[in-house]
Amino acid sequence: MNQFARAIKQNWGAYLLFMVFGALFFVLLTRFLTLQITGEAEGRDLAAQAQAQYAREQILEAERGKIVDRNGEVIAEDTATYKLVAILNEDMTTNVDDPRHVVDPEKTASVLAEYLEMPEDEILKKLQQEEAFQVEFGAEGKDIPLEVKNKIEDENLPGVLFLQDLKRFYPNGSFSSHLIGFAQPEEQEDGTIETVGQMGIERNLNKYLEGKNGKLSKEEDARGYLLPMGDEKIEKAKDGNDVYVTLDKKIQTFLEDSMSQVADEYSPKQMYGIVADPKTGEILAMSQRPTFNPDTREGLNDNWYNQIVESTFEPGSTFKSYSLAAAVEEGVFNPNATYKSGSYDVLGTLIRDHNNGAGWGEISYLEGVQRSSNVAFAKLLEQMGEERYEQYLHEFGFGSKTGIDLPNEAAGNILYHWPIEKVTTVFGQGTTVTPLQMIQAQTAIANDGKMMKPYVISKIVDPNSKKTVHEGEPEVSGEPISKDTAAKVREYLASTVTSENGTGKPFAVQGYDVAGKSGTAQIPDPATGKYMQGRENYLFSFMGMAPADDPELIVYIAIQQPTLPETEIGSVPVSKVFNPVMLNSLKYLNIQPAETASKEAVEIEDFNGESIEKVKSSLEEKGIVPVILGNGNKVVTQSVKGASMLAGEKLILRTDGKVTIPDMTGWSVRDVTKVASLAKLKLSMSGSGYLDKQSIQPGAQIAGDEPLIVSFKSHEQQQNAQQNDSGEESAEELPQD
Repeated sequence: MNQFARAIKQNWGAYLLFMVFGALFFVLLTRFLTLQITGEAEGRDLAAQAQAQYAREQILEAERGKIVDRNGEVIAEDTATYKLVAILNEDMTTNVDDPRHVVDPEKTASVLAEYLEMPEDEILKKLQQEEAFQVEFGAEGKDIPLEVKNKIEDENLPGVLFLQDLKRFYPNGSFSSHLIGFAQPEEQEDGTIETVGQMGIERNLNKYLEGKNGKLSKEEDARGYLLPMGDEKIEKAKDGNDVYVTLDKKIQTFLEDSMSQVADEYSPKQMYGIVADPKTGEILAMSQRPTFNPDTREGLNDNWYNQIVESTFEPGSTFKSYSLAAAVEEGVFNPNATYKSGSYDVLGTLIRDHNNGAGWGEISYLEGVQRSSNVAFAKLLEQMGEERYEQYLHEFGFGSKTGIDLPNEAAGNILYHWPIEKVTTVFGQGTTVTPLQMIQAQTAIANDGKMMKPYVISKIVDPNSKKTVHEGEPEVSGEPISKDTAAKVREYLASTVTSENGTGKPFAVQGYDVAGKSGTAQIPDPATGKYMQGRENYLFSFMGMAPADDPELIVYIAIQQPTLPETEIGSVPVSKVFNPVMLNSLKYLNIQPAETASKEAVEIEDFNGESIEKVKSSLEEKGIVPVILGNGNKVVTQSVKGASMLAGEKLILRTDGKVTIPDMTGWSVRDVTKVASLAKLKLSMSGSGYLDKQSIQPGAQIAGDEPLIVSFKSHEQQQNAQQNDSGEESAEELPQD
């Protein structure tokens, strides 16, 4: 017994250790069995926890759709950039010979300061943050181009790495910025970052442009190495749709460059310009000032909204184009009928012509159009009737949205309640419109009466399937005037540019006939409720189309409150935009100039009182075609003076003798109108194109104040008539007065 007791006493320590380890083994075994059976510990799913520790999900970013012009030239696209990151956690380094964290913060800060627009001390402060796993470098560390990235990588800085990112890029800078808009990254509710449109097409078509991100799921260890047997799943990203706009990059650049030059020279409060295709309604260029750079947002605070779409204004005399069209359509516009210019009384309120109501005496209505006489249009309204003219306002689309594929379009307001409002509306005052409405209405004149709805979205294409998901098409929005009326109005508007008295003279384009109307609109002063005063406080504008006989382009330019030198008027800065844009665009589109375009321009002086033979000989030497009215010896008056003409053009000269009528077969409406005006004939026209028949026989003497009835046909109509002619002269009678 004593021997047994002595044995226990001697091995007590061993037994105690055995019991302790036995208990620990029992606990571990129990824990192991519990985990195996339940798969949980402290209420947590161990399988899920392990997956969370080792699974890595990488977002596969979808590219936002491109915005391109009608020819596929990029206006906006996503481009690859890089974000700089520095790893500070020492645990990321497993091999001291290949460190994966920032080992030398001072050296790293010094090198990075050479490439980042960030002070070295600020960089060092970021690199010395304690307990930070990694750090970024704010805006200065984002959008790093590939070239800079490569240079930094060549420095071999431990712990410095780059994450690829996508940035919205606008390669053309300020380029129809308010129309295109811009997009920028935004944090979503789920914490992800997506690029979202903020204004313009980027915002309006965001649902088409935005893509759908994909993801790559894979299993890695704690240091980022792929597990050999780990699962990998790929869900492909779906890129956004590409949006093709109707803009033409070349024409848009012509407009941007000209507007920038004029903005720098004249510092206007606002200005805008539009170039459109009158046959389709497509907007080929659109810009405004102030503008902004969508890449840098510089200038954005000066003007957030698209004033061409969203703002309204009183158009001024450019509106007379549509009043003239209404009068011609109604048959009340006789270009050679006369009226007393100067002022017009509306229930005690005087409507005055723009030369302070002095007028130009008794003049023809055509001259009234050329001089932009308010009184002429007030009298035309009287002849049309106020109710009928109001119908034309609606038929031309004023007071209603055009329905263009852009947000926040304004409708304008037809101010047409009181007698004075009705008269002022006819010459563009009081009633408000949008630039888009003006363009739409102008297409009716340029496009043989068919008014085209303006649009800017050509098509939307899915780059993944190459299918077109939306396509813009030309759409006729009305037909307010006939084809014949449109042709006549174009001729009358062309005379405002070619006539010695025309307000459109500054807008003549070398080699091309331009038809159009200038405007000088008063600007309401919100502080007083009255119109502003002063020579600069106007909206100066010009709406023109070319070539005048068959327009391919409409260009509308308006400049508000430019700073004008004492020697210049408001039409000068407008012409400095209109003329180069129209000329360069026509040449770019290969629109052939007139045959005389290559000849030099000839300045036409005043030949009054000079010998007809001497004048005729001088003109012929210079290539001008003199047309003599009368058998006298001296010049009494002429169709053009103090302006330039091109070789091959006709100059009508009236002599002091009895007036005779020339053979005008094949002449344009404009030249026939000049003859009728100088001969003081009552002109009645039908058709369009070139003169086919005239009621007064060539060579016949006239006394003046008698009817001249003429009909016009296009070259195609004349050719068809010749092909169908049996050889005998037509016995068709001219319409009677």
